Amino acid sequence: METVSESNSQSFRALVVEESTSGNFTSSVRKRKTNDLPSGGLLVKVCFSGLNYKDALSFSGNKGITRRYPHTPGIDAAGIVAESTDPGFAQGDEILVTGYDLGMNTSGGLAEYIRVPSRWAVHRPANLSLKECMIIGTSGFTAASAILEIMNHGISPDSGKVLVTGASGAVGITAVAMLAHAGYRVVASTGKSEAAPLLKTLGAEEIISREDVSDQSGRPLLPGRWVAAIETVGGNTLSTVIRSTAERGIVTNCGMIASNNLDVSVFPFILRAVRLVGIASAETPMNRRIELWNLIAGKLKFPGLESISHMITLEQVPDALNAMLKSASTGKIVVRI
Repeated sequence: METVSESNSQSFRALVVEESTSGNFTSSVRKRKTNDLPSGGLLVKVCFSGLNYKDALSFSGNKGITRRYPHTPGIDAAGIVAESTDPGFAQGDEILVTGYDLGMNTSGGLAEYIRVPSRWAVHRPANLSLKECMIIGTSGFTAASAILEIMNHGISPDSGKVLVTGASGAVGITAVAMLAHAGYRVVASTGKSEAAPLLKTLGAEEIISREDVSDQSGRPLLPGRWVAAIETVGGNTLSTVIRSTAERGIVTNCGMIASNNLDVSVFPFILRAVRLVGIASAETPMNRRIELWNLIAGKLKFPGLESISHMITLEQVPDALNAMLKSASTGKIVVRI
């Protein structure tokens, strides 16, 4: 066990977002000191981070995500333990952190170092590299959480089709690949026709447009088209998906990029026994977290993992986050720190 020594403060590079007196937000890559990091049992040398929509919100100054600035976003990080006060982690251990408060109100993974409570850290699964852990990241962990809910509901590959909305985004594209690799028949909904070839390569049986899951009729029930869904969009899309789910099916929701409102009657629930499950991955208990990472590294690990991602540098992060805010990004963006 290595003891944290404040006298050995190191300089490191980090993306820092600042708020001006006029309420505008700007960002730059600058030098920080490890002494300035929050208290925590682990000092971690970050090797890779992965971008998520929460990072874009924090970057843009959303006070619902990050209350105080200056701030370094990044809700995901994978790296090597530099210092530890926890006997469960030794210097040199490869670990990953996804969720909890990292990158929200705790200095995040878009930096060369983070300091976090040891209870946030997971040892790198043996079948995944640090880079692969960040290709998965919070988005893939969320997708796997939804898939586990579907499996636990009794939905098997023989049960029928599984819908994934927002299928070209980081959660959606990972969900498509994981489901297909596990043998499920996947319907992928996307507003980006250019993403169709990759989604087909990853195993989607059918590609539909976002308009196909945007019913405006107001009908309380629609023909059942799938037995399960991983819904990432929210709003009318979620309403349409629920109304189009077959009897005793399950809909998981983990996003609200279209809207945080839901207008749906009780009929899908009391006439078809459809189950709606929210996916909140940030505070997943550690025993469940380890179960999910083992599932990701095992049954759900699909070939061509790197095909859903592309690598950028820390300096390229602002442009990538701005594109994410405009829904102009596809797949998973990994940052080499």
